[in-house]
Amino acid sequence: MNVLVCIKQVPDTKIIKVNPKTNTLDRSSAPAILNPYDAHAVEEAVRLTEQHGGKVLVLSMGPPQARIAIKKCIEIGADEGYLISDRRFAGADTLATSYALYKAIEKLIKEEGLDLVLCGKHAIDGDTGQVGPGIARRMEIPPLTNVIRVEKVDTDEGSIIVHRKIENGYERIQSTLPCLLTVEKEINEVAYSPLPNMIKAARYEPIVWTVDDLNDVDVKQLGLKGSPTIVGKMWPPEKSSGADMIGGTVEEQVEQLLTITLEKRELFSVKGGETT
Repeated sequence: MNVLVCIKQVPDTKIIKVNPKTNTLDRSSAPAILNPYDAHAVEEAVRLTEQHGGKVLVLSMGPPQARIAIKKCIEIGADEGYLISDRRFAGADTLATSYALYKAIEKLIKEEGLDLVLCGKHAIDGDTGQVGPGIARRMEIPPLTNVIRVEKVDTDEGSIIVHRKIENGYERIQSTLPCLLTVEKEINEVAYSPLPNMIKAARYEPIVWTVDDLNDVDVKQLGLKGSPTIVGKMWPPEKSSGADMIGGTVEEQVEQLLTITLEKRELFSVKGGETT
């Protein structure tokens, strides 16, 4: 079975800052990394192909430096990497991004054939979780989101059983293949890369496609032209200040906390003259 993983290079959000003048992410303030959820998707794809045979392909849309994220996927164990990079893709929201990736996937299906598509749950810079389902909708295949375990893949019957996280618990779902999974981090642990993979990744150069390399592309659906989303403003949350530190033994800290809590009468409701 051939598995495709859609990945994204993102800024490290633990370090990134917001430009106070433009209200946009200052991407130069943080190093670019492979989206953490996507790393788990690549790891799962590698494990599936080790069990069932086939190839792991990775696909990304971005500037030329996104090659670094693809090389990281090769290091994890992917076989081939593809990058669609063109100024006409720039400024894309999730709708335009899913369209561009879909057109690249169409070409990959003709050249390689695909049985399964994996994506991370979401990208840590946008946090929308919309691109994966958007791709599935365009491909007209089932989207299975928030997957935490792949229980079984039956390539003969063309089916897959997965466990997915929902608000009040978990679901066990069987789907036909091909389908698209978006995965949570707990689906696996990303293993340390063996030396041969690291050497291969260092030497590897992804295959790069522009818009002109894809077939039947409606350029009006790409980049800013194809992006109806408008971000009016973005700003970091204000940091709280004026906190009081509580010291002493555990017993003394508990007593101080109880005293402070009882002084905050507005936290309690009064019924029948009694505090509850």
